[in-house]
Amino acid sequence: MLLVVAMLAGCGSAYISPEVSQTDADVPVRVASMTAQSVMIANRATAYAPRQLPAAFDQTAGFGSGLRGAGAIPDTVFEPQSRPTALETRVPPAVQPTPYTIGVGDVLVLATPSGRSTVEELSGLLAAQNRRQGYTVQDDGQIAIPDVGRIAVAGLSLEEAESVVFGALVENQIEPSFSLEVAEFNSKRVTIGGAVASPAVVPIRLTPLYLEEALAQAGGITAPDQDFVSIRIYRDGTLYQIPLRELYSNRSLQRVALIDGDSIFVDTEYELAQAQAYFEEQIQVAEFRQNARRQALAELESEIAIRRGALNEQRQNFRDRVDLGAVQRDYVYLSGEVGQQGRYPLPFETRATLADALFENEGIPTETANVSQIYVLRASTNPRDFNAVTAWHLDGSNAVNMILATQFELRPNDVIFVAEQPITRWGRVIQQFTPSLITAGAAATR
Repeated sequence: MLLVVAMLAGCGSAYISPEVSQTDADVPVRVASMTAQSVMIANRATAYAPRQLPAAFDQTAGFGSGLRGAGAIPDTVFEPQSRPTALETRVPPAVQPTPYTIGVGDVLVLATPSGRSTVEELSGLLAAQNRRQGYTVQDDGQIAIPDVGRIAVAGLSLEEAESVVFGALVENQIEPSFSLEVAEFNSKRVTIGGAVASPAVVPIRLTPLYLEEALAQAGGITAPDQDFVSIRIYRDGTLYQIPLRELYSNRSLQRVALIDGDSIFVDTEYELAQAQAYFEEQIQVAEFRQNARRQALAELESEIAIRRGALNEQRQNFRDRVDLGAVQRDYVYLSGEVGQQGRYPLPFETRATLADALFENEGIPTETANVSQIYVLRASTNPRDFNAVTAWHLDGSNAVNMILATQFELRPNDVIFVAEQPITRWGRVIQQFTPSLITAGAAATR
């Protein structure tokens, strides 16, 4: 029985083992050994362009359409305040006291006794009060007295004006018993403004007007930070300055006499409230810009996320089509003694080698495979060759030759074949006949 089995196995009737044959094939077969030179020739002989992935795999979500700003920001209201180091003191020149001179707009009162009763004659003062008549100095510098006429008094002191009026009364044969005084001072004034409670126009009267008195009549200084307050005096085109600290500490500065036409302005060199408002405004502007940038970034991230989602959806759709076999692919087929027989899809946009296909499919089982008989079967693309096949042979018994497997590029429809070991062939023959022998032996013992 064993002899019969051996004869059947030897002739191939019991078990047919695949192998690469140059004589029994229906198409011409040429076996070529893989060497460094032949591998280079094989890679160059057949042009191949790997299939490309859809454009969605090359695209990125990008950077969006750019940040959207908040637009033009209105100009700031407050200006930055520079804290001065020191305030310079410039005192106006001293003014020599002179008698008050009558000017245009002043109102003069002329008081005369009536002489009609004893009581009035005994009380001349009462009579003068009862017959008080006011006269305004006109723009020509004169006053008009009934029965006397116009008298020029502008530019005269009260004493000089009395002499002129006395002469006019005598000339018109009128009793020259009278008194002359200024009822309203309108011709000489000083203006006060700036950081005071009540900006005002202060008249200069018979007595000199001093700086402290003028400030008091304007309600005093109201600046909150008095360290940087200065009193500026404009006189005859010249600017004078007295720091407030100096004014409070120096009595002589308080007694600076003012003259007609002086302009006093209480200036704050450094306004604490305005400086605070400026910084608050700058903080608000910075917060506005930061919020605008944060919002723009959020919009940009949303735009990028939408683009990224669209790209991921396109890529996943392509993967699903690949899994369902709806995408045309290039394949290489594995047969013989390989870890797993089947087809190996060539990758997109790159080239695969023999080593990639073998070790992607569990490699070569050395227990059953004849590593010296590794072939890549490739049909000719030239119709005149009648599908002639080139069997590229790799002898893997020398492990050094496996480096050639990492260099040999595969082409679509290549067939990778690994022959079995002779002992594997005999083992499979015995495995096929063993059940039949056991059945026949059992039948013979009956």
